[in-house]
Amino acid sequence: MLSIEQIRRDPESVRQALASRGEDDPLEELLELDARRRQAISQGDELRARRNQASREIGRLRSQGNEAPEDVVQEMRQVGQEIEILEQESRELDDRIHSILLELPNLPRPDVPRGLSEEENVVVRHWGEPKTLEFPGKPHWDLAEDLGIIDFQRGVKLSGSRFYTMSGYGAKLERATIAWMLDLHSREHGYTELMLPILVRREVMEGSGNLPKFAENLYWDEEDDLWLIPTAEVPITNLYRDEILPPESLPRYYVAQTPCFRREKAAAGRDTRGIKRVHQFNKVEMYKFVAPESSDEELDRLVADAEDVCQRLGLAYRVLQLCTGDISFPSAKTFDIEIWSAGCEEWLEASSCSNCTDFQARRANIRYRSAAGARPEFVHTLNGSGLALPRVIIAILENNQQPDGSVVIPEALRPYTGFDVIPAPGS
Repeated sequence: MLSIEQIRRDPESVRQALASRGEDDPLEELLELDARRRQAISQGDELRARRNQASREIGRLRSQGNEAPEDVVQEMRQVGQEIEILEQESRELDDRIHSILLELPNLPRPDVPRGLSEEENVVVRHWGEPKTLEFPGKPHWDLAEDLGIIDFQRGVKLSGSRFYTMSGYGAKLERATIAWMLDLHSREHGYTELMLPILVRREVMEGSGNLPKFAENLYWDEEDDLWLIPTAEVPITNLYRDEILPPESLPRYYVAQTPCFRREKAAAGRDTRGIKRVHQFNKVEMYKFVAPESSDEELDRLVADAEDVCQRLGLAYRVLQLCTGDISFPSAKTFDIEIWSAGCEEWLEASSCSNCTDFQARRANIRYRSAAGARPEFVHTLNGSGLALPRVIIAILENNQQPDGSVVIPEALRPYTGFDVIPAPGS
C-alpha cells in the first residue's frame, strides 16, 4: 500500500509513477478526501479540548459546592454530539481513503525501464546456448502423452479445461524436482523451509496485494470466506502480520512448496495446449523479509538463487528486467527468468523475482526495530519463484528428449528420481 503521507508530500511524482504503469490517477479525489478527514480530526480535537476545559471548570465548581450553569451543561452535551458526528465522518473518510489506496499499485524504482507493455522489457543477460534438436523433436504435450506420463483428457474429465494428471515417471519427476529445489535452497542458499496452509483469510489476500483488485482471478470458498492461494507468497507475506520484529532479526529467508490456484481469466485463449498455463500447478517459492537499505542487493541475490537452479539443471535461460507497465501490482522492481524449451522452440517464464519494498508490509502492518528502543519501521519484502514446476518440467522433457522418444534426466535430479532415463514408449 502506498503511504498517504508520500502522496500528500509529493503528488506529482506519484502521479508520474502511476502513469508509467498505465494506471488511472485518483490522486485529486484522494487528496480532497484526505483534507476533509484531517479537517474533521482537527475540529474534533478542538471540541475535545473545549469539552475538557469545561469539564475541569464544572468539576471545580462542584468541589466548591456549586452547581454548574445549565447553559454550560447543555452546551457540553451539544459538543459531545458534534464530536460523535465528526468521529463518524472521519471513520467514513478513512475507509474511503483506505479503499482507494488498496487499488493503487506499488511505485516503480527509479532504475526500472519505462514502458507500458512486455515489448519494453530489457534482456540483461543470457546463460547457456538454447538447445537445437538434431532430429524432429516433439512438443511436451505429444512427448508426455507418448510416454504415458501426462494425461490431459483425464484431467479435463476430472476438473475441466487446463487441468491434467501425471503418473509414473512423470509424477516421480515432478516430486523429485520439488524435493531437490527445496533442499538446494534450504541447504545451500540459506532459506528456512516452511509448510503452509493453501486456504487463507480475506485479510491475508489483502496483505499480499491480491485483494481487492484481482478477486476475479482467485478461487473462493464463499461460506467460510477462505481463498485458495495463487502462490506461497500470500501466506508467507502474512506470517508476521501486525507484528514488530525485534532488532537483529533481519534478514529472514523462507522457502516453501505449495500448489497454486489461478483462474487465468486474463489469459483466456493463450497457451491452451499442454501445461504452460493451467489452473493448478506446483511452485517452489523463495521469500525474504529485509531491512529497507538492503532490499535492492537482496533482490540481486534472490535472482542469483533462481539462476542457480536453472544452471544446475542445464537449462539455458535469459534474465529480463521488466518495464514499469509489466511489473506485478505489488512490485517496485522485477526480473524474470525465461528458460529455453527446444520442442516448442520458445522461451518460457519459470521465475519472477520482485522487490516489493514496503508495499506489502504497509498492507499487512509488518514492522521491525533497527535497534533496541528505535522507532518501528516497515520492512521490505521480496519474493521469487525458485522455480515454477510446469515450465521446468516442459523444458526438462523437451530439451532432453532423444531420437527414440526417451528422455534423459538431468544429473542433479537423479539421486532424487531414482532413475536416469524415462524409457522410450514400448521399451
